[in-house]
Amino acid sequence: MPPVFRLRPFAALLLLTLASGAAAQRDAAYDDPGETRAALVRALADRKAAQQRAEKLENDAARATQAAARTASQTAALAARIQQAEADIAAAQARLALIGGQRAILRQHLARKQKPVVELTAALQKFSRRPLELSLLRPGSMREAVYLRAILASTLPQVEQRTQALRAEIARGRALENEARQVLGQLRAGEKDLLHRREALAALESRQRIESRQAHGTAAREAERALALAEQARDLDSLIGTLDKAAALRQQLAALPGPVLRPARPADAQPVATPASPEGTAATARPRARYQLPVAGRMIAGFGAILPGGTRSEGATFAPRGGAQVVAPAAGRVTFAGSYRGYGQIVIIEHGGGWISLITGLARVNVAVGDRLVNGSPLGIAGPTRPTVTLELRRQGVPVNPMEFVG
Repeated sequence: MPPVFRLRPFAALLLLTLASGAAAQRDAAYDDPGETRAALVRALADRKAAQQRAEKLENDAARATQAAARTASQTAALAARIQQAEADIAAAQARLALIGGQRAILRQHLARKQKPVVELTAALQKFSRRPLELSLLRPGSMREAVYLRAILASTLPQVEQRTQALRAEIARGRALENEARQVLGQLRAGEKDLLHRREALAALESRQRIESRQAHGTAAREAERALALAEQARDLDSLIGTLDKAAALRQQLAALPGPVLRPARPADAQPVATPASPEGTAATARPRARYQLPVAGRMIAGFGAILPGGTRSEGATFAPRGGAQVVAPAAGRVTFAGSYRGYGQIVIIEHGGGWISLITGLARVNVAVGDRLVNGSPLGIAGPTRPTVTLELRRQGVPVNPMEFVG
């Protein structure tokens, strides 16, 4: 078989690969490969944690005997599934970014080799297709034509040997392209799943809100009082302090004994013991309920960090994806939910035992004052563009590092 037939498959493969464009994919959200890998690891960990929470809450909902408890667990489970879908999307985006970086490096490497290889293959093709009769008409002897043929026959094996690594890189490029298509399909499936779960959560929250309004007639009055306190408060600390005092008062009233029947003989009446005030007792060492982060994302400011303007952070600030689901870090009662100057939409949750959580930076709040929340109940969503969500945890009004209690 003439040498030309051994050369053409490789030349066609090389030219086709160099000419073909990359498959369509999303713009990478990461510039540094190390940051991308860290985001991938974080997303996979968030996915696993959200899946475990969802399974536990779904089991709790299945075992619940009361409708309110079952609905609360169902909404929290849906919120966890939403966070799981968000983690799937984040992981797929990180994988696409890593694949895109590898393909860009490979394209640059192939581009450097493109010109000399194409010129060489073109020259060899030209020599291989020259008829022997034409060589007789050119100046020179038959010996020269035979010599050229011998050079061509000995050169082709060398070309194939030296381009073996290049062919491996072309195969690697095709593998990366196939992997990108698969990850892109996973990304689109995750986005579709996220949309369905958000619709299901919205419907369940609407039903829960209607049931809650029917069961709590005083919630509207308490919400109005909370909004009035927010307007009167000098700053966020004074608002939390006022709500903390109100929570302590509710605990004292709840601890009071019920009405005592009047005895037949007044002399037989016994003094009623007054319960110790929670104000005078030390708070528990940890929140009563299991504590978790309200949102998945990269922490950009930890407890005690110096913020722009010289202030010190009293919590932990996270940068989630746009529109991320925000959930309750622990079970408790909502004492404030709404807009507060300079902090966007905020939620304050009373956990009991002197513990209060503050979540700021929400774009939308889906809870109301007086709502009873389970661990992981949906609070709302983060903003659409570069959102930041801050979590503060306070014990008897004193800020503590929330990351020490997560787990």
